[in-house]
Amino acid sequence: MKKKVIVACGGAVATSTIAANHIVDLCKKNGIDVDICQIRISEIQSNLDNCKLIVTTSKVRRDYGVPLITGMPFISGIGVDKTEKAILDVLKD
Repeated sequence: MKKKVIVACGGAVATSTIAANHIVDLCKKNGIDVDICQIRISEIQSNLDNCKLIVTTSKVRRDYGVPLITGMPFISGIGVDKTEKAILDVLKD
């Protein structure tokens, strides 16, 4: 069964694309069937149906009732391993 992951940034173009591609590759390597929903942060609330995880490339303080992980390490290159582990911990259950 596919697991829906929202990947969000300010414009749903540049940084979210980098993060989304990294998440797709990570999930393929780990045998996780994922459905990426790439959107603007302002659109998160309206896309939460069946969402397993939210990854954002900017700071979000709102609680959506779904695990939320920052995807900035995929942009900066700092802390990538920790972020990958956190994503896998959520999606492997």
